[in-house]
Amino acid sequence: MVSEAPPFWWTKADWRAWSLWPVSLIYGSIAGRRMARAKPPSVAVPVFCVGNFTVGGAGKTPTALAIAKAARAKGLTPGFLSRGYGGSLDVTTRVDPHHHRADAVGDEPLLLAREAITVISRRRHQGAERLVAEGVDFIIMDDGFQSARLRIDFALVVVDSGRGIGNGHIVPAGPVRAPLRQQMLQMSSLLRVGQGEAADPLVRRASRAGKPVRVASLVPRPAPEIKDRPLLAFAGIADPGKFYRTVESLGGKIALRRDFPDHHYFSEDELTELMADADKADLTLVTTAKDAARLSGHHGPAETLLGRVKVVEVEMVFDDPQAPAKMIDEAIARCRARLLLEKRSA
Repeated sequence: MVSEAPPFWWTKADWRAWSLWPVSLIYGSIAGRRMARAKPPSVAVPVFCVGNFTVGGAGKTPTALAIAKAARAKGLTPGFLSRGYGGSLDVTTRVDPHHHRADAVGDEPLLLAREAITVISRRRHQGAERLVAEGVDFIIMDDGFQSARLRIDFALVVVDSGRGIGNGHIVPAGPVRAPLRQQMLQMSSLLRVGQGEAADPLVRRASRAGKPVRVASLVPRPAPEIKDRPLLAFAGIADPGKFYRTVESLGGKIALRRDFPDHHYFSEDELTELMADADKADLTLVTTAKDAARLSGHHGPAETLLGRVKVVEVEMVFDDPQAPAKMIDEAIARCRARLLLEKRSA
């Protein structure tokens, strides 16, 4: 099971955050130094990284899918590189959505693999080389912005306008992964997602640093039949509230909510209880695409629930429809310059 982020990370800093500040200082110093001094290996194709400043969801996976769609429209063969967070496999693997389960490769790679070639690898460079061998000519790295294990040509950092960077503290006092100054230096562009004011300070800071700011929204795909239905909504994602708001925007009437930790793998008892609660109150079950991915491939209660549940899927829609293509062009140009420099230095 993947651990859940402490709720105090997403509220105003209190005694818990400040008591952990000395540990965060050490962690941040190490993370920042690693980012600043890294000389990671490279591959012969553009690498486009979709990351975020913090631990937890900000919309990276829908953003990666949108970039892949734009890459295909330009005649490229995109492929996804993921660490396989939440999965048990520790060998470089091409994900087969018809064969693998989320507990082996992670839930996000299963969603990505439905759209393009996807490789999971704890060793980023090895995973990137595998993608190139599979015929990929444009790599989209899902997360890994701070890891410094593969040369990145373009880094798009996603921030949720409703949550921002939480209390602003570095792990473990807060959700921030590395000092913001260092992250801003290595960021190519900021993507602000959704409504709210929590991301405003980051937008101003990015603008002062000369970093382009893009804007996008998560929009539900053709929705399941949930309008005016009484629902039992459940979610094991970083921000369940965002999912519930999406369900309500589609006209669903949520009677019961069940929150689980991010990337949570459901026990048979939990699944049986969800179905029993829904039956007891005559409610329709509804969940996220990531939660459905973790149910896929199992038998018993998981298979039964998956046959009953309505799945709400979302896609990232940019305010400027040409923004993904522009960023892809920039990544390609930077890759060409990098390869030329590497050839001259050889």
